[in-house]
Amino acid sequence: MFDLNRRLAAEALGTGLLVCTVVGSGIMADKLTEDVALALLGNTLPTGAILVVLITLLGPISGAHFNPAVTTVFALRGDLPAREAAPYIIAQIIGGILGTLLAHAMFELPILQASSTLRTGPSQWLAEITATFGLVATILAGLRFQAAAIPWLVGLYITAAYWFTASTSFANPAVAIARAFSDTFAGIRPLDVPLFIIAELIGAVLALALMSWLLAPAQDSAQDISAKDPAQ
Repeated sequence: MFDLNRRLAAEALGTGLLVCTVVGSGIMADKLTEDVALALLGNTLPTGAILVVLITLLGPISGAHFNPAVTTVFALRGDLPAREAAPYIIAQIIGGILGTLLAHAMFELPILQASSTLRTGPSQWLAEITATFGLVATILAGLRFQAAAIPWLVGLYITAAYWFTASTSFANPAVAIARAFSDTFAGIRPLDVPLFIIAELIGAVLALALMSWLLAPAQDSAQDISAKDPAQ
């Protein structure tokens, strides 16, 4: 078990590298092509890939949340002490913002920016509810059945969700905040961030509620079979 300071450093580092990848690959894709679909693909693949790497390497240290919605769910489940949830979330937000600034610096863009990209409306909010619901459901089911596969499950889910959601699947309040500081391909207007965050938290809580019910019968059934089978 790593101490809290190391876990917070891992959360900040992981979220920072995740956001740096999202913003940096978006800038690179936008520079290399005028085809929006191709640019989105160039933004999608690095994001899914870095998630596999970061969760694999930093998961043993902090749990690799990199996401306030995930941290909230883990705190509600009792898997993370409630007193540690706020420090985790603060570390994620700070790390995410620093990741945006690093991406700007690497591409010789103004370091401090405010996005002008409009992302609002019922379809966008529904997309964020859906994206975050799916992400949290993937994590919880993965923990139940294939914990070792979670890096790949999350990376693949986000890769897919970029394309089947209208919002391109932020699914992460820290990422939404960080992307508001980038007036690039990956940006989101600061005014639009609060409702994105609310939608993401709604999706996370809905996933927690459903998966808590959905996954429980498997345990109960196994116990029932064991109790009834005289050979066991």
